[in-house]
Amino acid sequence: MNKISRKGFLKIAAAAAMSGVTAGALAACNSASSSTASGAAGQYIPGTYEGTAEGISSTVKVTMTFSDSAVTDVVVDTSGETASFGAAAADELREQLLSAGSAEIDGVSGSTITSDAVMKAAKSCYAQAKGEAVVSSVQLPTGDTNDWLGKEPDIDEAAITETVDTDILIVGAGNGGMFAAAYAAKNGLNFRVIEQNANVQDTRHWYGAIDSAAAKAAGEQPADRAKLLSEISRYASGKCDQRVVKTWINESAAMHDFMRSILEDKYGWVCDFTSGSEATWPAENAEHNTDYLFPVQEHNYMASERESGLARNELLLQYIQELGYDVDFKTSLAKLEKNSEGRITGIIAQSTEDDHFIRYNANKGVLLACGGFPGNPYMMEQLDPLGTSVTTACSYSPADKGYGIRAAVWAGANLDKEAAPMLFDRGIVAPGVDAGYVDSDSAFGGKAFPGNIRQYNPGTQPFLKVNRNGERFANESSPYNDIVYAAAHQPGRVYAQICDANILEDAKRFHTIGCSAQTRNGGEKYIQGKMDEAIEAGALFKCDTLDELADKMGFTGAAKDTFLATVERYNELYDKQNDEDFGKPAYRLSAIRTAPFYGCWLGASLLTTEQGIAINEKGQALDNNNQPMEGLYITGDMSGSFFANNYPCLMAGVAMGRTLTFAMKAVKQMAGLDNA
Repeated sequence: MNKISRKGFLKIAAAAAMSGVTAGALAACNSASSSTASGAAGQYIPGTYEGTAEGISSTVKVTMTFSDSAVTDVVVDTSGETASFGAAAADELREQLLSAGSAEIDGVSGSTITSDAVMKAAKSCYAQAKGEAVVSSVQLPTGDTNDWLGKEPDIDEAAITETVDTDILIVGAGNGGMFAAAYAAKNGLNFRVIEQNANVQDTRHWYGAIDSAAAKAAGEQPADRAKLLSEISRYASGKCDQRVVKTWINESAAMHDFMRSILEDKYGWVCDFTSGSEATWPAENAEHNTDYLFPVQEHNYMASERESGLARNELLLQYIQELGYDVDFKTSLAKLEKNSEGRITGIIAQSTEDDHFIRYNANKGVLLACGGFPGNPYMMEQLDPLGTSVTTACSYSPADKGYGIRAAVWAGANLDKEAAPMLFDRGIVAPGVDAGYVDSDSAFGGKAFPGNIRQYNPGTQPFLKVNRNGERFANESSPYNDIVYAAAHQPGRVYAQICDANILEDAKRFHTIGCSAQTRNGGEKYIQGKMDEAIEAGALFKCDTLDELADKMGFTGAAKDTFLATVERYNELYDKQNDEDFGKPAYRLSAIRTAPFYGCWLGASLLTTEQGIAINEKGQALDNNNQPMEGLYITGDMSGSFFANNYPCLMAGVAMGRTLTFAMKAVKQMAGLDNA
């Protein structure tokens, strides 16, 4: 990074203090302490300097005093960190800094995140003492228990040491970003992609597309588009923009055609299309709620991915590289830029390797595809307190911390007001564990969900569910998130699932669809593997009697008596083939009589969030007056206007289908290729 003047650095530091950019406070205080880390005379500007960086759960501060040739004193403040780990490391980290003569120290075992923060803060102190400007990541802090949004960073012009000009800028190399890049590359457009991590992000394999070439080849009848539109709107309680939903319905087939032209025509992959009886609810379900559940045509290329050893996003990276493009990795969004008319003109980004700032000018527009915020506990607790309260495990990408959403809101974009988490009823935990965050020394923000297994797939099967009092409390035949929301009204916000030795036969009869079908389709080997993993983790119990199972599950006293009576009542309902208590379809009842018996405690597994920036049917971001923001497009989990309340998880693949459709739509709009 280029050196700037002392005056220029002070300006950056002052701006940082107001904006959340960690540049360190400057103070000119002479030191009286003796030197322990020496350098050449005149190497430093004598004085005391502060540097800060984000630790596990707090802002870590390092204060260093310099003579003209040495560090004479160090104060390390980690008081806000977890007491037994980060906070306890302060003295040892201080001694290491005093003797090292630089910010590069060994750190303290077991306190890696705090140690890294101390090193980064010390690096800022050294830079200040040398008259240089090193600005720590503008994305941190990400807010706190009172403010998830924080303030937009005010980055001094002198700190921007690189400029890149392009027509289209794509921020994020995940599912939406890589598909947008592939479409732009195919059309020979002038574009750049940036990604804050060192590689493309996880592929979400399944995607929904309506009346695609795959559907036609399978002999599917054309979808009832009006009904599908109505059902998605009803699932969102009418809080969606139906024009946005129609873009996916009407243009997803073209999205699949382009995906197919790459994966199948160029690389020989084979699409697995889910249709017919596999994607249809059994006829008996129609008597209850077929108008509520509307399956969608689902596509994936997983078999070909396994054969090639590449995930879809990795293959799309290879595709654009073969066409002469690439991704700027380790380059993180700091803020959006706009001109005097309010048009988004580009972004300021920051290298995660050396912290220097880069201006990306985007002549035709910026597409943000940065993901949701499931990995950010500040945002989760404040924007989705209900979803957070019923979650016990996570299967999200930890890189999804909502940075794109924050940058868009800073620029004036309108964030959906309704939470829409993607919650799967598979968050298995040990007895006595409550839903919600627990303290974690190693997790971002110092909080994590307690479950150690990302998803226990058999948890979705509609077996008997009871609360900690041993009582049944809901119809278990429901979309994934319904049972976990019902548990929000139960002790600990968790529930137990009970079944017997006929688990696989029952699962086949239940015929759940979407990804929960893996339990019945995977057969004995699959289900046994999932159960063995959970048993080893102490979260699933296999017992010869129900009495023993009750004890293992933690039921005691009146709760144990109630539990055993509830199982007996459930067997009576099975014998009657009539759920008189909660109205579950008869084919989804099951007897609990054949040993061994299985029991586990469950909550939600959080996959992602779908509460995002409001968009129109062209994919343009909307401002707080719901007017288009010129030059700014949004796709993926950080885009809004489509979902509310929760994700319609039984409409398999709709979220990823939406992501890919709007990725292509945005590029068409920016490049003038959309004739719609």
